[in-house]
Amino acid sequence: MKVAIVGATGMVGNVMLTVLKERNFPITELIPVASERSIGKTISYNGKDYTIISLQDAVNLKPDIALFSAGGETSLEWAPKFSETGTTVVDNSSTWRMDETKKLIVPEINASELTKNDKIIANPNCSTIQLVMALAPLHKKYKMKRVLVSTYQSVSGSGIKAVRQLENEIAGVKGEMAYPHPIGKNALPQCDVFEENGYTKEEMKLTREPQKILNDRTFSISATAVRIPTAGGHSESVNVEFENDFDLKDIRTILSETPGIVVQDNPATSIYPMPIYAHNKDEVFVGRIRRDETQPNTLNMWIVSDNLRKGAATNTIQIAEYLLENGLIG
Repeated sequence: MKVAIVGATGMVGNVMLTVLKERNFPITELIPVASERSIGKTISYNGKDYTIISLQDAVNLKPDIALFSAGGETSLEWAPKFSETGTTVVDNSSTWRMDETKKLIVPEINASELTKNDKIIANPNCSTIQLVMALAPLHKKYKMKRVLVSTYQSVSGSGIKAVRQLENEIAGVKGEMAYPHPIGKNALPQCDVFEENGYTKEEMKLTREPQKILNDRTFSISATAVRIPTAGGHSESVNVEFENDFDLKDIRTILSETPGIVVQDNPATSIYPMPIYAHNKDEVFVGRIRRDETQPNTLNMWIVSDNLRKGAATNTIQIAEYLLENGLIG
């Protein structure tokens, strides 16, 4: 397998390399790709050094698969160029997610939709992935009507510049600002830019992407996305109204038996999901499972996941594994 990592020096690119090694993905040739300023530099993978090359040189090498995490503009221009040579692209940007001709994939939910003809595959937004992981099995059983989600998102979701801003503020050092306001000792009710309707792009991703992944537009989602001063891991407070009533014991059983989900829910001993526990783990953690006592058939829960792993790198590599295992590459 010739595998290109586009954006190999970025935060998600680095995690991709870690996850590829951890999961023993069968790489015969690694092709690291990054921006022009990084070309010629080396990265280390599995005890060997690799030289970073340009996008065009990578296209010319015709990799079997290209894992993209280099921003929307790069994906828009270069994903088609890779796919035209026969390379299968799995893209982490938002560029292709709502394109009707492209699949939006969370492997545990809808990988079976993939075919050999899918040469550009979209990886969902990090907050969307952990949300649908918990919603999908419950929707199947009880059928959702409406979802309200408020996110508590780490600075790592904004990239290295935002991480440095938080680190500088903690250290009392003036530096480059990734956000319009300080993030240390603060909470910013703005993730990404605002759209005309008053919602941010992040909030609209949470509204639209789950419907596409679940192939169901009969339920609605309203979101508020907030950036908080944690280094890694996104958290979500989720309120779900179902068409059918449920038993809390059954809810916990369904979630516990869902691959990729871990239930942490024992308030008596202060056990519930936290970003600090989810760090460097691939699972989605669910807790604070309780009935909304203000209206029927409605559930509250708290969902946490490492946004750089299951929210990005791990989900991407799980897609690549599915493609490989099912003979859909090449």
